[in-house]
Amino acid sequence: MLSMEPSPTLLAGIEGRLPPEIAAKAEADGIAKAGQDGITLVTLGVLGGAFIAFGAIFSNIALTGAEAILPFGLARVVAGFVFAVGLGLVLIGGAQIFTGDVLMVMAWASGRLEARRVLRVWGLVWIGNLAGAAGTALLVLLAGHHLFGGGQVGVTALRTAEAKAALPFDRAVLLGVLCNTLVCLAIWLSLSSRQPAHRVIVIVLPIAAFVAAGFEHAVANMYFISFGLMIKGMAGEGFWQAVRLGPEAFPELGFVSFALNLLAVTIGNVAGGAVLVAGIYWLLYRRPRESPQRLRRDQPAAGGAGEAPP
Repeated sequence: MLSMEPSPTLLAGIEGRLPPEIAAKAEADGIAKAGQDGITLVTLGVLGGAFIAFGAIFSNIALTGAEAILPFGLARVVAGFVFAVGLGLVLIGGAQIFTGDVLMVMAWASGRLEARRVLRVWGLVWIGNLAGAAGTALLVLLAGHHLFGGGQVGVTALRTAEAKAALPFDRAVLLGVLCNTLVCLAIWLSLSSRQPAHRVIVIVLPIAAFVAAGFEHAVANMYFISFGLMIKGMAGEGFWQAVRLGPEAFPELGFVSFALNLLAVTIGNVAGGAVLVAGIYWLLYRRPRESPQRLRRDQPAAGGAGEAPP
């Protein structure tokens, strides 16, 4: 007779992981990433940059025109919800973004990874993310995407890039801290489930929250600012005539401001994810502890000769 009881594997997949199991999974994933060769890490980074760029493209489209008819907050919420497609592609499609790799700090804190191996992964994936995001921006520009909506898609992209490039360094760092706290929490939540659909669902609200709030994500900015720079420097005269603007309308948008923004936001992203998510959860679930058996063995017997009372 066939058993009607669900298998333990199926039950585990449905029930998901509890926080201590998530912490162990995050630590194990960090060790696995550190074991990948350089070509694999860079290639996964390129995919990650491209996937986040797709979310940014979707967000840019959602904002175009919406700002004129919706309240500011509601328009930002819509942009945030559609942006979540980027991280969904990363998690399910198989890619890496350095902002998520910040969780590798847990394996380092447990003494299972050397710092240089963690930094190697971050550096290679960061480079791949930049190549993937900027390469996608170039393809989108060559496809004439900025011309859609009578050029208003391009104007939205330029305004977004200008606003990011104009951020003071200290504000960009703090906005980066806040952003990657939410991004790493989204990834943390995704580790709670083994089901692809569940993993996508749980990331949507944290990702929508960081976009709606205007927090800064380095990988997203690799696309947003590079696309704005490309429009500013490469768009034809027909585009500027259609939107009745000129490159001089975006004075803060330049290569130096792009580099400074990426530096500041990268610092903030690392600090937010490493300290406020990986660090806190390591402290809760992965820090070394004395076993209960040892504690009982070392505890003096009550009422022993010459012993002080508890």
